[in-house]
Amino acid sequence: MMQRLRGLLPPGWFGDSNPVRDAVLTGCAQMLSWCYTLYAFARDQTRLRSASGGWLDMIGLDFFGATLPRYANQSDDSYRNRLQVNLFRERATHAAVAKVLLDLTGRAPMVVEPARPADVGGLGVSFALGATGRVGSIKLPYQAFVTAYRPPYSGPAGWPGVATWSFGMNSGSAVAGSVQLTPPVSDADLLAAVEAVKPIGATVWVSIAN
Repeated sequence: MMQRLRGLLPPGWFGDSNPVRDAVLTGCAQMLSWCYTLYAFARDQTRLRSASGGWLDMIGLDFFGATLPRYANQSDDSYRNRLQVNLFRERATHAAVAKVLLDLTGRAPMVVEPARPADVGGLGVSFALGATGRVGSIKLPYQAFVTAYRPPYSGPAGWPGVATWSFGMNSGSAVAGSVQLTPPVSDADLLAAVEAVKPIGATVWVSIAN
């Protein structure tokens, strides 16, 4: 910035060495450099690919409201990836509900539409007493029953002292903190995910199981 300012001065007005000129230009250069840095930062915060910190949270809030908040201690890159995935996610279909739950939990949910023959059976399917089957009904249009499964969680529940209470010297016991005991995806996250991708006007009944 200093060189650019010096280049704007008419040649010959000042000698090669002029402390007063250099002091004035240094002050102006530092101010302009700070302004340009602020401008570059503000420009980056207007794009999803370059936003950071609270500005990235604001972009998420602008697009998704309160349905897609940042996880505790989640990095900018991780949260940005979640936002990008959900911006272009399939919506308003049977497959959309199944896909969003599979992405969140790693476990395929059970999605049943009573009015969809592929979900409730039809010709060539035999039902009998004692057999498990789904009964369809065309009197329940625009409805679906979803069983979402919580993600497998290999946390401290099985550590010595947690499941067996075998605390003691040389027992290899460990104590879990509150952060370690928190599941990666909550039930509220699963319900919000279904609400975000289900068709408008449809009723989706959700059951969450282990």
